Amino acid sequence: MSWPTVQITEVARVVGGATPKTKNPDFWGGCIDWATPKDLTNLQGKLISSTPRKITDVGLRSCAAEVLPAGSVLFSSRAPIGHVAINTVPMATNQGFKSFVPGPELDAGFLYWWLDANRERLQALGTGATFKEVSKAVVKRIEIPLPPLEEQKRIAGILDQADALRRLRARALDKLSTLGQAIFHEMFVANERREWPTVAVEDITKNMRTGPFGSQLLHAEFVDEGIPVIGIDNVVSNEFQWAKSRFVTPDKYEQLKRYTVLPGDVLITIMGTCGRCAVVPNDIPKAVNTKHLCCLTLDNQVVVPNFLQAAFLHHPRVLRQLGVEAKGAVMPGMNMGIIKSLKVPLPPMTKQRIFTERLQSVATYKRKAQIAAQTTEALFTSLQHRAFCGQL
Repeated sequence: MSWPTVQITEVARVVGGATPKTKNPDFWGGCIDWATPKDLTNLQGKLISSTPRKITDVGLRSCAAEVLPAGSVLFSSRAPIGHVAINTVPMATNQGFKSFVPGPELDAGFLYWWLDANRERLQALGTGATFKEVSKAVVKRIEIPLPPLEEQKRIAGILDQADALRRLRARALDKLSTLGQAIFHEMFVANERREWPTVAVEDITKNMRTGPFGSQLLHAEFVDEGIPVIGIDNVVSNEFQWAKSRFVTPDKYEQLKRYTVLPGDVLITIMGTCGRCAVVPNDIPKAVNTKHLCCLTLDNQVVVPNFLQAAFLHHPRVLRQLGVEAKGAVMPGMNMGIIKSLKVPLPPMTKQRIFTERLQSVATYKRKAQIAAQTTEALFTSLQHRAFCGQL
């Protein structure tokens, strides 16, 4: 199916934004919603109904901002380029937007999804040395396909339904990602027993080590294949995952054997983003770790790796010792001495093993959810492409 292509200004009015002087209190705290690109960053869905900051009528008149009617399409043109939303109430924006007020021949939902589908192409239109921005002149030259209005609405409706499905998949995955923490809290925090001993980490480990320092392992010594080298990027999400490929030769490995990473070891990042933590899987090949990680080989007669990892990430008493109230806060620093002296509660092994079994069940469901989410995302991308090629 072939549709005419039109310049955006033929079917919509392009509107820029502005910011009233921030030091004038008369301009702020009014009733007019005022959006910034940041307000679109974590938006759930395509609609925006309110903003954290609001301006007054006096503030609006003091600058070049304009109140967009409900049903306009907000498009962030810098910092970053490509966030899109439809406002459900009249709203002004800052200068980081080039927004569209659709005319009678253009459906806002259709334009929203076309901009979303063409985000990378639109980002490439940005220019500037300090940060990229798409100018109003460039935005006005954008060309879009223009099927009949009813067809636009049909396409937007199909994409809305498909987007709702992928968001449901994403929410299910988010809930599974936090389920392990909830299980840990229920088993070991809410129902913590007085008779459980408290022990230092160094007392429940067989070996604690960081990787090689200085000239012992330079990037120049990495090769294309051989013995893997484990680094921060393998622990970044608090789950062990393969990331950047780094290897040393078997001969070099012979010099670095004492840094071998073993199945069931607990890895803690002590440089870069400190405090990330992961358990090494049982199927790991022979590998060594870098100086950015503290590697703990545990006494498996008294502690289970998954329990220690969860305690390190989620137990309030452990977090207080680390100087943070909740994981995700910036950790001030980490070293072997801090890790050795951490005091953790030590429940019975039977309870720790039950916790591990429950975590494994969650992990199984999570893998399935990840595959489903990836499949849904791929299908949605394909659907978008077909929609704007007239194949839907």
